[in-house]
Amino acid sequence: MKIAKNMLWAVALGLSLAGVQAGEWGNWRGPNHNGSTDEKDLPVKFSKTQGVIWSAPMPGPSAATPIVFGDHVFVSSSNPEEQQLMASCHDRKTGALKWKHVVAHGHNKDNRSNYAAPSPVTDGQLVSFYYGNGALATYTTDGKKMWAKNIEKEHGEFAYQWTPSSSPLLHNGTLYLQVLQRNSRVHGRGRDNGKSYILGLDPKTGGQLWKVYRPARAKAESLEAYSTPVPFTHGGREEILITGGDCITGHDPGSGAELWRWGTWNPTRIGHWRLVPSPVAGAGVVLACAPKRAPVYALKAGAKGDVSSSGMLWHSEGSRDGVSSDVCTPLFYQDDFFVLYGEGRDKMLTRIEPKTGKAKWAIDLKSRPLFRGSPTGADGKLYVMNHAGTVHVIDAKSGKILHRAEMGEAGDDQTRASVAVAHGSLFIRTNSRLYCIGKS
Repeated sequence: MKIAKNMLWAVALGLSLAGVQAGEWGNWRGPNHNGSTDEKDLPVKFSKTQGVIWSAPMPGPSAATPIVFGDHVFVSSSNPEEQQLMASCHDRKTGALKWKHVVAHGHNKDNRSNYAAPSPVTDGQLVSFYYGNGALATYTTDGKKMWAKNIEKEHGEFAYQWTPSSSPLLHNGTLYLQVLQRNSRVHGRGRDNGKSYILGLDPKTGGQLWKVYRPARAKAESLEAYSTPVPFTHGGREEILITGGDCITGHDPGSGAELWRWGTWNPTRIGHWRLVPSPVAGAGVVLACAPKRAPVYALKAGAKGDVSSSGMLWHSEGSRDGVSSDVCTPLFYQDDFFVLYGEGRDKMLTRIEPKTGKAKWAIDLKSRPLFRGSPTGADGKLYVMNHAGTVHVIDAKSGKILHRAEMGEAGDDQTRASVAVAHGSLFIRTNSRLYCIGKS
């Protein structure tokens, strides 16, 4: 009887925690790690004055998506005037600043991004902030510092053409980081014969649990990836998906060991195909996006070993059919993939069947500014923001554009954060402000 009661209690606790997680946005791509959430009753029409529950000033620009858990909203920012990289927490209900810390000094190393591009990550107890100069710090959700370190100082100077922007992943008691970099110096940084690697850290102490090198046959800049690790479970097997270096791999969450790999989308080994989009999975399909108007590739989930010659289900035609993504990570929502190509003249968003690659609809978002944020799916709608800070609201079923909300300021450019959804609200981070938008 006692065992039965304990089992019932454990099941009830598990269901309770699952319910809490479902309403949160604890990592860059939300509770399902695919850009979607089950949140309902979300606003369609809003502006900087309509539907605003609160807004808060930001110290500087960042591509990081706001992270929401419980009554906390965690934000990573740069402060270009003070040359500081900031970690802060706002009250979810009021927007009041709960705490802030200067994690490191610096701002950027190129004019296309800054060191505050990676999104923070939380499990509701700890929150970790990571930056493109290697700074990594973890706090309790109340702002108490647990530990801090610099990944570059421990593992060697990064070798990237642009600013590293991969976000950390906190999943089932392990903090994951990927550093997929070139194997030679670039602009005087890095080192010859350098290696790409994946780290597993103890989130409570920062101690290294394991380090796995990830080889690839790519050349020069094509070895570099700005993607983020994604957890995925299929057929009872859990794995961590990694894209970059002209290939996609699945890894054991406990050891980092490689389970399978597929590649390549770059058979001629072009040397300037750096990779930005993260992988996304759903309906038994794993999606990987090749860069530079190249196709999107769909792979069969559950692979083992090298499946380069047998693992592909289908691929798009890239520049021929408009189904491509150079920067934006696709969304999996309502049993379909949504792929956004945010470059060039025609910014195309396409809804695709996972098993066949057939397009259900495709629309031109008719935006002059680029899209570098990734689409979010919730309440039958899609939310995505362009470089100018204009949020586009799209009906997921039909592809009809329902609303455009100009949330940026005059002259804004390179607004890159994705829209987070939690507790019945939208959390929109522009270059200068953080907005909480809702119906009430």
